[in-house]
Amino acid sequence: MMRYCIILLLCLRLVASGYSQSTYFPPTIGTTWATLAPSELGWCQPNIDSLYHFLETNNTKAFILLKDGKIVLEKYFAAHTASTPWYWASAGKSLTAFMVGLAQQDDYLSIRDKTSEYLGRGWTTCSPEQEDRITIWHQLTMTSGLDDRVPNPDCTLDTCLRFRADAGTRWAYHNAPYTLLDGVIENATGMTLNAYITQKLRGSTGITGTFIKLDYNNVFFSTARSMARFGLLILNKGTWNGTPIMQDSAYFYQMTHTSQALNKAYGYLWWLNGTDNYMIPQTQFVFNGYMSPHAPADMIAALGKNGQFINVVPSQNMVWIRMGDAPDGLPVPFLLNDQIWQYLNDLACNPVSASGTPSSQTTTRIFPNPATKSIRIQSNQEITRLEIYAPQGRMIRFENIQSNDYHLNIKGLPRGLFVLKIYHKDDSIRSERMIKW
Repeated sequence: MMRYCIILLLCLRLVASGYSQSTYFPPTIGTTWATLAPSELGWCQPNIDSLYHFLETNNTKAFILLKDGKIVLEKYFAAHTASTPWYWASAGKSLTAFMVGLAQQDDYLSIRDKTSEYLGRGWTTCSPEQEDRITIWHQLTMTSGLDDRVPNPDCTLDTCLRFRADAGTRWAYHNAPYTLLDGVIENATGMTLNAYITQKLRGSTGITGTFIKLDYNNVFFSTARSMARFGLLILNKGTWNGTPIMQDSAYFYQMTHTSQALNKAYGYLWWLNGTDNYMIPQTQFVFNGYMSPHAPADMIAALGKNGQFINVVPSQNMVWIRMGDAPDGLPVPFLLNDQIWQYLNDLACNPVSASGTPSSQTTTRIFPNPATKSIRIQSNQEITRLEIYAPQGRMIRFENIQSNDYHLNIKGLPRGLFVLKIYHKDDSIRSERMIKW
């Protein structure tokens, strides 16, 4: 038995070693980066051209797709080039989460520490008892309990940081508590966040870029390839070409898995696919199903305003990134991210459905979405009732119907994001995001 166990362990090590060797890492200096021909993956050029056309017509500036670390697709649009810096917006949150983990690894802080230990007492207008409940962990998980409905949710002044709920009891996508993690890192390490990133990442991974102060926000700027390098680092669980950058495997796991029970699709400032429900910014509504139904279940993503994306898919050993301006008619990044996946699923010469798409006996689709006048709702089960909810969770309209194919008039709704709750004759209920444009 002992001999069998030793042989088994050796085999597992060989498999693990073979897998790691199959991943390519570009040199940390220079522009050399190995490529993989799309034809080797069975991808057809007309389908690639369709993807590029969709990206271009939706104001994309840069798109890179890596397979096994090698560049399969790399495309720049308009005047953008491989050396042009661009902002990450909220995708930079995921980089900050990684740096907090490194600061904990280096014994500068613990994520269970009170935030006030690094920002000082009175960094909010909460009572001392309320403020003491807020930890670095709450900042990482968007559960600080601070009010995200203040006039300026980006404002980091104490007068803007008001109590709404006890820390850990409410999930809300709130920029200000996240931004203050920069101050936590700076006061814990004794160096700026930019200096710490340079020290920990530039020499070992070739990632370059800088956080720039824009009003209250700190926004990361880099080239598309640096963004792709960070995705490759995350794909390999914080290790670069055999060198462990993130050695705290427990923190990395917590960062890339459900961090709290309120929003299952959120780790430490990373978005997670494959959960049975999710929440999104600016709403307290819980949506059923996958955040990106056309993406693989194990996808994790960094998502930023106007469509700044990093998608990491361990099961496919794949990373892709998108930089650009706001897409026409798609104000919500989640929708654009999922639409890009639809084109990726069709790259093969003989496309198959995405393995990550959850199966269900009841299938329902709504289109067009966004829309200005009406939305069509089709289902293989009879629809008995429709309810429209505002982002705050208040029902603003309902219709009792009996149809499998229904045109919903939305002319009277203001522009914005809504939740459409669809009731079926088989007692199933689906919640879908709906954009009035």
